[in-house]
Amino acid sequence: MNRPIVSSDQNGTDAGSQNGAGTGPEGAEAAARHSARFYREHGQAADIAQIVEPVLEGLGFRLVRIKISGGEEGPIVQVMAERPDGTMAIEDCETVSRDLSAVLDTFDPIHGAYRLEVSSPGIDRPLVRASDFEDWSGFETRIELKEPVSGRKRWRGEIEGLVDGEARVVCEIEGLGLQTVGFPVAMIAEAKLVLTDALVRDALRASKGKPPLEGKAKKLADGRKSGRKGKQGGRAAASRVVKTDEE
Repeated sequence: MNRPIVSSDQNGTDAGSQNGAGTGPEGAEAAARHSARFYREHGQAADIAQIVEPVLEGLGFRLVRIKISGGEEGPIVQVMAERPDGTMAIEDCETVSRDLSAVLDTFDPIHGAYRLEVSSPGIDRPLVRASDFEDWSGFETRIELKEPVSGRKRWRGEIEGLVDGEARVVCEIEGLGLQTVGFPVAMIAEAKLVLTDALVRDALRASKGKPPLEGKAKKLADGRKSGRKGKQGGRAAASRVVKTDEE
């Protein structure tokens, strides 16, 4: 796919209003798709995600992503998680790491010794759900696509929201200037927030219990709902490293 997906809908329509779950079975199904992860791990990380995700849900958390990296003492399995409201305190990391360690020891997805690390998403967090593009509208993102659009896989711009399953991002397009581009979430391989001054200010305000000034909070005067209210207060990176027993 090599064509730009430039949106013609630039009339300020509230993205959230076009993604309502509605009522009945169809509404419930739409809501589930909205909150489900579009990001997918591969290989061993995918195997671990399949084990970990239902355990997290049972504890009242949700999976952000799994990442496996090498370490001097063996592999490091990073489980990035959060509560449904976006918070993740140090105590939460300790609870999750303790429960996951026992489950992973039982299933043994990685042979031998490895370290389990549980952490919050951090300020410049990955965006892994369609709803993330609503919650973090007004902030900058970097997106990598599965297929090129206009000859490029990597895009950067300000998140405008989510409309009809498309992440709307204001990007610079050569010869056209700033344009609102719609990326179907199924085309997105990876996405994350860009660590900007605005994002840091927002995190600092939230850590002090103050409402955010950026993103969707700017739209409250228009009577629009901010899905991100209070999320960043517990988003400082926190983790607990667990050393599993070698079989």
